[in-house]
Amino acid sequence: MVRKSLHNPLYFDEIIKRIYLLSENSSGNWGKMSVSQMLFHCHLILQIPLKNIDLPKANFFIMLIGITAKKEMWLFNNGIPHNMPTFQKLIVNFECDFEMARKTLLQTLKDYLEVYNNNQLPENHALFGKMKEKDWGFLEYKHLDHHLKQFNV
Repeated sequence: MVRKSLHNPLYFDEIIKRIYLLSENSSGNWGKMSVSQMLFHCHLILQIPLKNIDLPKANFFIMLIGITAKKEMWLFNNGIPHNMPTFQKLIVNFECDFEMARKTLLQTLKDYLEVYNNNQLPENHALFGKMKEKDWGFLEYKHLDHHLKQFNV
């Protein structure tokens, strides 16, 4: 079973190509975000492994759910459920410029790759607990894939 990862150049490039397939008029199949908001949300998510956003520590019960979800996604290679809640800091409910949001996400992906290549990914996540390099690559791919599918690419 293939587990796609941002750390594999083939799948990293796939994500980049899919981002370029989006247009300002792309509409979502679920959720409340516009395509521009989704791009900025994905940028914010990637700020976590870049250590530019600190998430509040989740309570024990929520963290248990997060750790279980991480293990389940790895075991079954399944996707992220539609309309899953997220941390307040990562919600984008304001207007975003499409071109700026796309450009920002593409730069953030390059920054992420540099952090990965320099072995500087964090060892923990506020929701998913202890993180290995493979966890970051896998979960970040899954998150981007989830939102790109949301907008049909």
